[in-house]
Amino acid sequence: MRDELDIAVNVLRPVMILDGVVVTAGATTILDRVSLTVSAGGPTAIIGPNGSGKTTLLRVAMGLVSLSPSPRLVAHAAGNIQIDAASRAIVFQKPVMLRRTVAENIAFALRAAGRDSKTMTIANLLDQVGLSDLADRPARRLSGGEQQRLGIARALARQPQLLLLDEATASLDPAQTKIIEDLIGAIARSGVKVVFATHDLGQARRLAGDIVFLAKGRVAEHASTEAFFTQPVNEAARRFLAGDLVI
Repeated sequence: MRDELDIAVNVLRPVMILDGVVVTAGATTILDRVSLTVSAGGPTAIIGPNGSGKTTLLRVAMGLVSLSPSPRLVAHAAGNIQIDAASRAIVFQKPVMLRRTVAENIAFALRAAGRDSKTMTIANLLDQVGLSDLADRPARRLSGGEQQRLGIARALARQPQLLLLDEATASLDPAQTKIIEDLIGAIARSGVKVVFATHDLGQARRLAGDIVFLAKGRVAEHASTEAFFTQPVNEAARRFLAGDLVI
């Protein structure tokens, strides 16, 4: 059964392939020879201890970290990445809100993506994330959960085939977390590949089709969700799931 589950992680079309990716900052290695294939299908969760490289991995996937080393940069990176997605978007843990209304934030994102910012398009995106009633509210007056949904709406304005989320529900109450999780599920069912980093193991179990476990900047384990939570192979993963400190 375990072999069948592991095989299922890799049979679908690869959306993202990282090969030997290294990211360093000074004497600190953030990602250490990361090789990873992320395939189409259900959401992929990236989990691991603090400092394991989750956010940096998402930044590399988004193209925000150049893999061409430069002596002018404090951080250096190397390796290769292949993205089989015409468009990608990322939403950080605390998305920056423009000093505009909710609708104007989405209109700006549409224009930046080269799309028509018609009222109907804005309305459709607002409806998709459940913010239709807040279109005219200043974005910076939204609650944390509402701002996160607006950040996702702006990302969806790019019509991404790959959506990257960094701790989308951190610090949110259970009700807002449920709303975001339902939204992520709906986005994934629409055909968008979602890759999300989370500290919430329950969330990873609820949403993900497969789990990438990072430890010390390396991919310590990559398996289907069921296999990872029931029969983890890596010792650090077993200790992490048991609630032990993994440094």
